[in-house]
Amino acid sequence: MPQPKFAHESLVTMTEMVLPNDTNTLNNLMGGRLLHWMDICAAISAQKHSNRVVVTASVDNVSFSEPVKLGNIVTMQAKVTRAFNSSMEVNIEVWAEDIPAGTRMSTNRAFYTFVAVDQNGRPIEVPPVTPETDAEKELYASALRRRQLRLVLAGRMKPHDAKELKALFGEMEEE
Repeated sequence: MPQPKFAHESLVTMTEMVLPNDTNTLNNLMGGRLLHWMDICAAISAQKHSNRVVVTASVDNVSFSEPVKLGNIVTMQAKVTRAFNSSMEVNIEVWAEDIPAGTRMSTNRAFYTFVAVDQNGRPIEVPPVTPETDAEKELYASALRRRQLRLVLAGRMKPHDAKELKALFGEMEEE
């Protein structure tokens, strides 16, 4: 098994400026462009953790709470929250900043899952994550429930096998 790594070792900060080619007809950042940037930032984080080439396996719900305007500065921060066998969950947070106005707002957050692959494209084992801060420990602990939910929704795990997820709802009688 690879040596564990601290969560902070995978921290990546990426910054982009919203230019005219990145916007829709309302001069807001196109959602697809933001998802592209988020995927790159999160992938770099997963690569730093695993020291391997990674592929995107899933993206959890991404809500667009605030429009990001032409000229805004978009800052993304990604960090691996937990590693499983060959997969890693990466938390990414996004802020938009209007520098002339002196404003900064949180616009998006999501969990991406990446799989590390070898030179033949086959999944390969990744190091475990060692969380240090309270926030890292909470994300680490809740990652197993999020993973089980992803697997159930993808049809790769039966709901009755998702024990961590079932614990959220207390003991429910079997039908």
